[in-house]
Amino acid sequence: MRYNLKKQYRSFGYAFKGLRACIGKEQNFGTHLLMAAAVLAAGCLFGISRGEWIAVILCIGMVIAAELVNSVIERLVDLASPDYHPLAGQAKDIAAGAVLIVAIAAAAVGLIVFLPYIF
Repeated sequence: MRYNLKKQYRSFGYAFKGLRACIGKEQNFGTHLLMAAAVLAAGCLFGISRGEWIAVILCIGMVIAAELVNSVIERLVDLASPDYHPLAGQAKDIAAGAVLIVAIAAAAVGLIVFLPYIF
């Protein structure tokens, strides 16, 4: 199979289209983006180390990715079960719980990285 640059370019377009589908439409996604911007600004302000940047960027990426996966699950559940069903609600709650766990872990990393600069 040979590499098709045009097809690869098109797949990036679909990925950006997916991001645009969440920006401004998913409240938590917007909150995570604002928090990411604040953390990136704090990293620049405090001059965090290269290792700290790696940790911060990985955490931001994981939280954003988890939020995107949560949005996918919510949409798929809504499509498969337009009427209320307890299992559909549980699936959405579990997906939201996964985002919460990742966000808590990211916040813990943020505290470990930034508290020494603050105090």
